[in-house]
Amino acid sequence: MGNMDSKIIEEIVRNVLLEMNKGQQDFIKETDKSGVSVIKTETVRPGKFDTGKDGDKVYLKDVLTVKESPRLGCGVMEMDTSTFDWTLKYDEVDYIIEGTLEIIVGDRKITGEKGDIIFIPKNTSIKFSAPCHTRFLYVVYPANWDEL
Repeated sequence: MGNMDSKIIEEIVRNVLLEMNKGQQDFIKETDKSGVSVIKTETVRPGKFDTGKDGDKVYLKDVLTVKESPRLGCGVMEMDTSTFDWTLKYDEVDYIIEGTLEIIVGDRKITGEKGDIIFIPKNTSIKFSAPCHTRFLYVVYPANWDEL
């Protein structure tokens, strides 16, 4: 294994684990019988999210079901050089994993970068904006944000 790069080994192991979890979810999540879960965030691959605007590169994946967590929702979102309008009918906390996330409220821009946390209160009309590739964790209350 002298010539094998540790990143290649990590990718092989990740792919094997994902293959073993097929039919359950498409990312690695381990849940104890108590209900406590650990989600391997770097294995989460968000799917296309329809912002209603052609050309937007916006992707998301909820990582908890409403059955698992009926109060709080959680997931990973990625954006690539995109901006879209959104009115939140729920409270949201965003933790920026990589890149820059801009929240535009009227003529004001709130900017968060890697490691920052942004809170957006319920009933706020905003523009989600990413000037480059951005990946962030979102936590929403209530969990059924997409049904409101």
